[in-house]
Amino acid sequence: MSCGKEQKTMSTPQENTTTLDSTITEHNNEEGVKIIPITTTKGTFNVWTKRVGNNPKMKVLLLHGGPGSTHEAFECFNDFLPNADIEFILYDQLESYHSDQPNEPSLWTTDHFVEEVEQVRKALNLDQDNFYLLGQSWGGILAMEYALKYQDHLKGLIISNMMASIPEYENYVKGTLANQLPKAVYNEIMAIEAEGDYENPRYNELLMMHYYTKHVLRMPLEDWPEPVTRSFNHMNPKIYIHMQGYSEFGITDNASLKGWDVSHRLKEITVPTLMIGGQYDTMNPNYMQWMSTQVKDGQSLTTQGSHLSQYDDPKNYFPGLINFIKAVNNKTQK
Repeated sequence: MSCGKEQKTMSTPQENTTTLDSTITEHNNEEGVKIIPITTTKGTFNVWTKRVGNNPKMKVLLLHGGPGSTHEAFECFNDFLPNADIEFILYDQLESYHSDQPNEPSLWTTDHFVEEVEQVRKALNLDQDNFYLLGQSWGGILAMEYALKYQDHLKGLIISNMMASIPEYENYVKGTLANQLPKAVYNEIMAIEAEGDYENPRYNELLMMHYYTKHVLRMPLEDWPEPVTRSFNHMNPKIYIHMQGYSEFGITDNASLKGWDVSHRLKEITVPTLMIGGQYDTMNPNYMQWMSTQVKDGQSLTTQGSHLSQYDDPKNYFPGLINFIKAVNNKTQK
């Protein structure tokens, strides 16, 4: 599917209450779809994957953000990677859209999702000869954690729009991005947060108009691509709030990702790694560049886009991504 534009009603993760719909069954019958059973401490559940293209040496597994978002934010990859003869795999993590949603908070941990990705890898026959892992936003956290445990299975790693430290992310959001908001807007947002009134429609309106359109996707809301609006509307708010919290200006104190930081461990990552940041991202682009210097074999790409740079700066995002994947493949073929 292309990145066509069709505006739909959209909510922030905090506001969304969408449940599974009847279209999931038909999606399970699409070409390339593979339903993978995942063994957990709470039983076996199914996750949805879909292969696009076929290349025995270049296969990219895509880890979506959230937590609790969906593969739909990656649908525009279909406009670029197949033409470069690169296979990619869409994947909804457990508790997300096409995959099972057992609503089991004990599984909402980075440890669980690392093991889930490893089971997906095995089921798809991915290995160090063909396996590239790309994680965006929360998916970047997951990709870093996976690499720190299982990098022997990787051919290449791509961290897209995610810093290696939640405290550093919070410092950037509060110290830099918040100051770019009109003072009256920021004060109103903070007043709503102080009341804990996150379901207030005004909160959603302020974030969408003044923050999301500047730092998540730099387009007027009416121009947001349809796959992006679908991904927002299909987000699972329960796991998002449990792990990320309510606020877009930091991690809620009792959210499980609070304090997450692997910046001191980046030096342990030895596989070829590309760090992708955006000049207008919610993540500090200078920090993203610094991350590339901490891994053993790192490269950096800074787009002129925001958090979803694959949509607002594809002319830089995709050539940089494709060149990295092919360069790693060519090097390993020598």
